[in-house]
Amino acid sequence: MLVVTHEMGFARHVSNRVIFMQDGRIDAQGTPAEVFEGLPTERFRQFASSHQMRSAK
Repeated sequence: MLVVTHEMGFARHVSNRVIFMQDGRIDAQGTPAEVFEGLPTERFRQFASSHQMRSAK
């Protein structure tokens, strides 16, 4: 199943793979831990800091 969301906590909680896109291109991808804990690219870091990364419970 594919889910598109800007809800970072939800994506981190329910996904087994995360793909972050910027301008129609893949900017970062990996497991939730790789993407959310590693903050792999500058654009992802900017996006993450401007959106609350609340934990979905």
